[in-house]
Amino acid sequence: MKSARTTIAALLILSAQWALAQNSINGKITDKASGYPLGNASVYIPDLKLGAAAKDDGTYEMKNIPAGTYLLEVSFLSYTSQYKEFTTSGEQTFDFALEASSIDVQEVVVTGVSSATERQSDPVPVSVLGQKELLQNSASNLIDAITIAPGVSAITDGPTISKPIVRGLGYNRVVVMNDGVRQEGNQWGDEFGIEVDEYTVHKVEILKGPASLSYGSDAMAGVINFIDAPTRPEGRISGNVLANYQTNNGLLAESFNIGGNQKGFTWDLRYTNKMAHAYKNKYDGYVWNSAYGESDLKAVLGLNRKWGWSRLTLSYFDLKLGIVEGARDSATGKFTQNVLIDGEGGADIAPASKYTDHNFYTTIHQLVRHYKAVWDNSFALGSGRLGVRLGSQQSFRQEANDITLGDVYNNFFYLRTLNYDARYIFPEKNHFEMSVGMNGMQQKSEDRGTVFLIPEYSLFDAGLFAIGKKTSGKLTVSGGLRYDVRTLKANDLYVDSSGVRIASREANSVAEFTAYTSNFSGLSGSIGASYDINEHVYVKANIARGYRAPTAAESGANGIHDGTPFYEIGDHELNAESSLQFDGTFGMKSKDVTAELNGFVNNINDYIFVEKLHSMLGGDSMQTDVAASLTAGPAYKYRQGDATLSGGELVLDIHPSAVKWLHFDNSFSMVNAVQKNQPDPTKYLPYTPPYKLRSELKFMLTKNEVFRNAYIKVGMDYYFQQDKIHYKYGDETVTPGYTLINAGIGSDIRSKKRTICSLYIYASNIADEAYQSNMSRLKYGDTNNTTGRIGVFNMGRNISFKLVIPFDMKK
Repeated sequence: MKSARTTIAALLILSAQWALAQNSINGKITDKASGYPLGNASVYIPDLKLGAAAKDDGTYEMKNIPAGTYLLEVSFLSYTSQYKEFTTSGEQTFDFALEASSIDVQEVVVTGVSSATERQSDPVPVSVLGQKELLQNSASNLIDAITIAPGVSAITDGPTISKPIVRGLGYNRVVVMNDGVRQEGNQWGDEFGIEVDEYTVHKVEILKGPASLSYGSDAMAGVINFIDAPTRPEGRISGNVLANYQTNNGLLAESFNIGGNQKGFTWDLRYTNKMAHAYKNKYDGYVWNSAYGESDLKAVLGLNRKWGWSRLTLSYFDLKLGIVEGARDSATGKFTQNVLIDGEGGADIAPASKYTDHNFYTTIHQLVRHYKAVWDNSFALGSGRLGVRLGSQQSFRQEANDITLGDVYNNFFYLRTLNYDARYIFPEKNHFEMSVGMNGMQQKSEDRGTVFLIPEYSLFDAGLFAIGKKTSGKLTVSGGLRYDVRTLKANDLYVDSSGVRIASREANSVAEFTAYTSNFSGLSGSIGASYDINEHVYVKANIARGYRAPTAAESGANGIHDGTPFYEIGDHELNAESSLQFDGTFGMKSKDVTAELNGFVNNINDYIFVEKLHSMLGGDSMQTDVAASLTAGPAYKYRQGDATLSGGELVLDIHPSAVKWLHFDNSFSMVNAVQKNQPDPTKYLPYTPPYKLRSELKFMLTKNEVFRNAYIKVGMDYYFQQDKIHYKYGDETVTPGYTLINAGIGSDIRSKKRTICSLYIYASNIADEAYQSNMSRLKYGDTNNTTGRIGVFNMGRNISFKLVIPFDMKK
């Protein structure tokens, strides 16, 4: 009994001490020039997913803050955001006087760092796009939308299939993060896009350079992190309705969002629906089978307490899309569709009446579904924090491409992924931050179709890492080390003489895939520094080693994908790629000009590429895929060599303080990609982005009582000629330069001091320029015999109308 009483007394004392030691911050947010309170200004701690809004008198308060050191972000529309690093110590008061500004600068990053950090102190080049930039521009999909960022482009295969390219590298060399975990589908394939609802994205951070240190294998080129909106302030229930219409392809999109925060319990719900008919351009007219439809649902439940926070995210992505083949009638040059003729596959001119139909899909189409659940947690342990994150994903990617089978998905990839991440962030001491942890994933795939390109496989990888950052005056040094291991096991797969899958080897059967096991390991690391020369000028430098294990496609492919005539052959003896990249940055900021110059050199050892095989007689080596029942195709096999990529980006923003309504934004991107020890025809890496110049002139009206944050802008994207191509096999051709002119107008519309709605109108390719992007796979379609033009052209003039209607149910 005495022992029990002693225990109870100790617990009561500890509880009392804990209650007395509760941490909170408060203060007032005002206009710097007038001292006028800024009601509804946002106060947010990114590492805690904890936010508050200022009251009408400008005061704010945040309670139950776990012990630790955090970065506090204070922002208000049309004002320059301010940031303050603080260490919890009971009740603290922080006042902020914000300065009016027309510039929307995103200065806090969370990608690839232990805790939220100001972008200027991060030695790794990072581009940031905010929600306003995404709303003020338009694109046919989310990946195309982020190509406005310097150094970012996309491999495209129609209006819905785009894969991000960062500084000339893509596919499994770029990691896409969404909801805090790697987005895992079938990113190794040309015809597979990214499964993310664009309207759920509040901010995009693009880390350019090897990021294996934080994310392991596949982050050799960089990371694209799609970040949700901050949780709502305590006591608020709000949402919005978004509608989008685009003239070129008749896009109709609606998205509904509502969420709240009641006593630390947070929730958020969004539903999106889209549908579009075929797109058009000046040369092709409407492009056959380029329609698509999409439905997405996402729910988030969270809890914020003094011990930390916990958050559960559930999402569903559903996309149905036509596959643009570009086949044409030899006599008229019109697009053709696949038809049955006497039970066999044939072609006929596509019916004109179906080009502008919504929800119309030919037999040749894809169905993509992606389910995801992520449980994300942060626990206060002493003055440090323990983060634990688990994710579960299921990817269903089905493709019907055989008219003789009807609406049957003969290609059917199913992938299950378990993501895990655990890390401990030590308490900051003497301006030194450090975190250690382990993360990785487990995967298992199935071929549920009747044709097979890669083997069924299971994969497990794990990485141990340590990351540190030390700040001393104007100098910040950061870096770390990581060790990864990965095991890839591929399974046998047999087909009979007619190409039908069988359970095991039989007489006269064919081994489509033979089982193998590959083990990989790699050491990654980086060291970099940033230095503020004075309050206006800064420099940064970083050296990083990246690591990437071969994919199941590179190591095990054996078959023809019906979207191409090529027979792909993998090699399970491939080594892991490794890279060494050097980055340097010179930047300046003043009240009139912001500029940054980034340069890089990336040397890759054991770079994996495909090489065409030749027969003993000197011609193409032709291979027959028994399971696919297709004619023989030229064979390509995965090989390895060394490569060097170099280039950089220049950003120049002119925003005269004496002319606050004017903003002139410019950027230039370049990358050169060369395979070492190769002759001229194969010297350059295929699908290297051309040099790009982007300029935009914006005029703003921020203080009108009815039209708040109004703007008019006009811009130009100039793509230089790309003649540094991989041309040995005729699989890439020179792309002429072209210019796209764009313009936009928009405003928040207010009444009685509250926003009724926001309107964004954006016209892309105003001159209706007929062009083919060097990064478009549709460029290599059939020849139009009536014009002599080869392939399918990109989208022509398009005007996008977006309307956002916010609402508050409880403030």
